[in-house]
Amino acid sequence: MNSESSLIPDQRRCRERMVREHLLARGVDDPRVVAAMSTVRRHLFVDEALQGQAYGPNALPIGCGQTISQPYVVGMMTMYLQVQSGHRVLEIGTGSAYQAAVLAEMGADVFSVERIRPLYRNAWRRLQALGYHRVRLKLDDGTMGWPEEAPFDRILVTAGGPEIPVPLLSQLTDQGVMLVPVGIGKRQQRLVRLRKDEGKVFKQELGNVSFVDLVGSHGW
Repeated sequence: MNSESSLIPDQRRCRERMVREHLLARGVDDPRVVAAMSTVRRHLFVDEALQGQAYGPNALPIGCGQTISQPYVVGMMTMYLQVQSGHRVLEIGTGSAYQAAVLAEMGADVFSVERIRPLYRNAWRRLQALGYHRVRLKLDDGTMGWPEEAPFDRILVTAGGPEIPVPLLSQLTDQGVMLVPVGIGKRQQRLVRLRKDEGKVFKQELGNVSFVDLVGSHGW
């Protein structure tokens, strides 16, 4: 993996501007989220040809019809997830592994499931090269979760499906939080926050989002 200094010389300034303009200015002000996204070198999670756009406001293609979410969406979802150091976090949809790296920077033990083999391989190589050893990857149907490692304190779904996947909710601890985009149509979803409390599940809708499709037994 190329070092930051051998690439575009202003990457650190670009990262600072990303935090200032695309996070803080839009209400993503949790200090731990800001610190993590100020640290993770986002440009190393996209193809070299796109590295100059890595700190801009847009989602970017990562191959296989998938994208790395725009910085605001990553920051907003991470803030709503309320991750604490030592939490076990299940992520559905590894993609580029940028979100997993942000969670690991916050001290979480991350278990991430990806269904597309080339993305899984690229993510594994990238995380190893960058030293994110608190992230474990699995190639599988993410809608089924990771039952062998359950339960999880937090679950983050980074693709939109037609409904809340029941296997994921069953793998959430009491007092746990899950974020999942639930479809009102393909590529159109409502972001839903679920919280377990003494066996009951409380649901909160957080607004419209647009994610790639959640594909699997409990997806599209």
